[in-house]
Amino acid sequence: MNRIRDLRKDADLRQIDVSRATGIDQKTLSNYETGKTNPDSFAIIKLADFFNVSADYILGRSYRSIPNKNTLLKQIDRLQSELEILKKIINSI
Repeated sequence: MNRIRDLRKDADLRQIDVSRATGIDQKTLSNYETGKTNPDSFAIIKLADFFNVSADYILGRSYRSIPNKNTLLKQIDRLQSELEILKKIINSI
């Protein structure tokens, strides 16, 4: 699972940082990164949520590291709120 290692390094994090944030034991995380063991579905979901990518990306089924659906919906809501604020500012000028 080199994608886990790549995501961790791209975020400039140590294994212990990811371990603390996800609740996945550091040794287990190391085993995932070296390919000694494979993550179960719960670990995949935790890692995908933490790194803001799809589970398919973690699993190597996708080459695009798109965020998961819930994250995208939250981003859309945030952008809509920001647009409403900008509209009010423009209308007040």
